[in-house]
Amino acid sequence: MKALVYEGECNLALREVPRPLPGAGEVLIRVGAVGICGSDMHAYLGHDARRPAPLILGHEAAGTVEAGADVPGAPSAGTAVTINPLVTCGTCPACVAGRENICPDRQIISMPPREGAFAQYLAMPPANLVPVPEGIPLARAALAEPLAVGWHAARIGLAVLSPHGDPVPDRALVIGGGAIGLASALALAAMGLRDITIHEPHPARRHFLADRCAQRVSESQVAAPLVVDAVGLAATRAAASASVLPGGVIVHVGLAEDLGGLDVRRMTLQEVTFIGSYTYTAQDFRDTAQALFDGRLGPLEWFETRPLEKGAEAFADLRAGAVAAPKIVLDPWA
Repeated sequence: MKALVYEGECNLALREVPRPLPGAGEVLIRVGAVGICGSDMHAYLGHDARRPAPLILGHEAAGTVEAGADVPGAPSAGTAVTINPLVTCGTCPACVAGRENICPDRQIISMPPREGAFAQYLAMPPANLVPVPEGIPLARAALAEPLAVGWHAARIGLAVLSPHGDPVPDRALVIGGGAIGLASALALAAMGLRDITIHEPHPARRHFLADRCAQRVSESQVAAPLVVDAVGLAATRAAASASVLPGGVIVHVGLAEDLGGLDVRRMTLQEVTFIGSYTYTAQDFRDTAQALFDGRLGPLEWFETRPLEKGAEAFADLRAGAVAAPKIVLDPWA
């Protein structure tokens, strides 16, 4: 099969590699669409020791069941599915509590020992598959993964602001207008908030978000009781610390930079809650997929599609800041 292989810093190559052999209890998926994530970019730049070369990256995927439909719980052959890339043990205290995203034995495709989805085929357990209704393109279904990251961040932030289900202030600031920032804004809107601002410094992306995604976008941040940092730089953490209102919540979902930025004194004096948000639970993923299918997250026309064989060029364009769309989706069969 064809696969886009990470071979070293800023080096991706289209290769012929063996088709994956499904393990016990797994099915084979014919990948139809796979998005480029910020974590893929970190690996491409040589900044992620968890993803050593050579490795097939990519974890935002959708496709169709090719083989293994006889596995218990598996969809029938030919069923379109979107893929939850987190494979967890299912038995630890975190999994039993419905917090699979912090399972100590979790694996994610695109990180050893599991190869990723920048390929024509992928093996996955059936529990990680959500059937896609007829009429939903696979490229759109592949957005379920980044949308689920935003959904989880929005859900846990609102839960802290309203632990007993009381009304929450109808205002939020999202820092960063990439896919996760946009996903967070869309999730907050689906959960009932109406006053949502995305802070995005890139002019072309601001125009795209306002024109194509109907988002309120600002070059500067505004004060809000809920702030989602979807970038994760020291500078964006500083902006979040300055923007959050007293008694408010910062949800930190970006992973661009490890250290610096938080105004801990202000957070302490103003009783600001800081929450780290990592991926999503299995229920978050299912809820996000259903919201996508139901149209509650908007028309989702904010990605561009390119062939997998042009994947290296897509990464170079993203690195150069030459892409206005929040997401590039690759087609392994184009």
